[in-house]
Amino acid sequence: MPRPVWSLHAYQVIEPDEQLDLFACREVRLHLVARQLELGGFADRTLCGGLLPAQPRWSSLERSSLRDKRLCPACQTVLRAQKSGERPHWPGF
Repeated sequence: MPRPVWSLHAYQVIEPDEQLDLFACREVRLHLVARQLELGGFADRTLCGGLLPAQPRWSSLERSSLRDKRLCPACQTVLRAQKSGERPHWPGF
């Protein structure tokens, strides 16, 4: 059975820890990251364009994660755009 072009399996969630990273998000938010790195893309960025924390805690993206109030709204917007086949650009890039 072929896997659909878009699936939750293509993404991972990074969770904040007790000490927020100075170079990444300074809010307690869950961010989404593409599981498979793309050539010409930014390997150290979340879907919303933020830097990854130094030691992120990774977890699989589940449907319930999409309803989590801590989920970054910008990551969620990019995910929806990718689901509909668009290739949105990060703000500021």
